[in-house]
Amino acid sequence: MTLDQLRPYVSGVLDPFVEGFDRLGMTPNGVSLLAFGMAVLAALAFLLGGRVAPIWFVAAAILVFLNGWLDVIDGALAREQNVASAGGDLLDHVIDRYADIVIIGGMAAGIESYFLGFLAVTGVVMTSYLGTQAQAVGLDRVYGGLIGRADRLVLIGLVGFLAYPISGVYGGLTLIGWLLVFLAVVGHITALQRFYYAWIALE
Repeated sequence: MTLDQLRPYVSGVLDPFVEGFDRLGMTPNGVSLLAFGMAVLAALAFLLGGRVAPIWFVAAAILVFLNGWLDVIDGALAREQNVASAGGDLLDHVIDRYADIVIIGGMAAGIESYFLGFLAVTGVVMTSYLGTQAQAVGLDRVYGGLIGRADRLVLIGLVGFLAYPISGVYGGLTLIGWLLVFLAVVGHITALQRFYYAWIALE
């Protein structure tokens, strides 16, 4: 079970934020783009954290949490404004994937470990792809497996906070490096879990 499955249960917490964005005249697509902006800034902060000063990791963590929070709000705002559509859902998923790539790219660039970044980002993208591909072949969208996007963002945010006080090298890697290893391994395992579920369901 992943945190993505808990989205329907946090509507009460979202309401004040949704109402606030609605009063400001924001559209769901506008919130999605704002979330992407947070991802770009988080990537820059991860880069600075690895190459300039570890305190930037704290900023990166906050920005990652903001990205995740806004990603939840855009869908709720679409329902509030009664403008939910397939096009909006498509745009949201495209922006989310680019956000994932940008954040992980910033982490990898910060510690100059591009191969780990490649392994991590392919695991993340394949996890998300298998979740929606199941829907494309007639099944429900798949959120299961070891780790989903919400879990991933929470983990990245938490490690970002820890990477400031714990900035040493352990087993040849920093905390950010080990996080990339985790995302690579668990991401690909989750993708295979989702593939297996969809394959069995189709059989």
